[in-house]
Amino acid sequence: MACLKLQAVTKSYDGKTQIIQPIDLDVADGEFVVMVGPSGCGKSTLLRMVAGLERTTSGDIYIDNQRVTNLEPKDRGIAMVFQNYALYPHMNVFDNMAYGLKIRGFGKAQIRERVEDAARILELMPLLQRKPRELSGGQRQRVAMGRAIVREPAVFLFDEPLSNLDAKLRVQMRLELQQLHQRLKTTSLYVTHDQVEAMTLAQRVIVMNKGIAEQIGAPAEIYRRPASLFVASFIGSPAMNLWSGRISDDGCRFEIDGDIALALPEPKPQWRGKALTLGVRPEHIQLATSETGGIPLQISTLELLGADNLAHGKWGGQNVIARLSYEHCPAIGSTLWLHLPTSSWHLFDSQSGLRME
Repeated sequence: MACLKLQAVTKSYDGKTQIIQPIDLDVADGEFVVMVGPSGCGKSTLLRMVAGLERTTSGDIYIDNQRVTNLEPKDRGIAMVFQNYALYPHMNVFDNMAYGLKIRGFGKAQIRERVEDAARILELMPLLQRKPRELSGGQRQRVAMGRAIVREPAVFLFDEPLSNLDAKLRVQMRLELQQLHQRLKTTSLYVTHDQVEAMTLAQRVIVMNKGIAEQIGAPAEIYRRPASLFVASFIGSPAMNLWSGRISDDGCRFEIDGDIALALPEPKPQWRGKALTLGVRPEHIQLATSETGGIPLQISTLELLGADNLAHGKWGGQNVIARLSYEHCPAIGSTLWLHLPTSSWHLFDSQSGLRME
């Protein structure tokens, strides 16, 4: 096992536009870190730089305290699992897993020991003589992981390995990946666009946006205290409700559309007149009544999800989603009275997008 360190790493293809802004990252020995973000945010480019498949424009990469910035991929002590399984169709499972060891000159006995050890971990022993075409998608992905495991790398790199699987199989493979990491405890850097994968697999999450690491932290921290508007709107399903407004001249209220005012948890005279965005997650919206000062939401759509329901409507000029318990099924067109508890507010600077404290 080994630690992974990125020090002011950047990437530019034309020498002018940085597609990866300077990023510093320390992945501890045995830690599982997930990079998540939309397409084009730079997460796969950053992973490829760690792998040595892309050169850094500036900055340094260290694996196990060794500077590997200019080393070839084969010399970095890494193993990579791709979205596409990249299996040799004419080879059986054993030979696919063993191939990398053969070309590195390992002896037959050592190859068999490593392959069979990995096959036992991944429950592939009965499949070692099968060809890739005889395997399911999940089995092929396990073979790809087995090929990485037999290398006994210092660091595992995963590039969206579950993207080709159907929804049910993705859930199963997420659990298998968790169990695999608990067993091997190998330092891992994982890339995905799927926030569910990020939140369930990671010990720490890196939220990427336009080449910038917007926030790095534990999954619970990122969900409960998003550092920016982007993180708040990207992490969470359904997305956080957001309302644009300003702080009143006396610093005591958040004003929306000029005629709606919500009392702040405490006066903020230093924020007077400031343009802010208020965020509240759908599950934190509570049922209320007009008599208790609730806000009216006319239901335009209702999604019945079984365990709970999502009520859609409009208030304060913005679309609103409220997560309700399953027994609350308001009729389309009816009005719900809702309460936005201040303990669940998230306030962001509308200009910079940064969280207000």
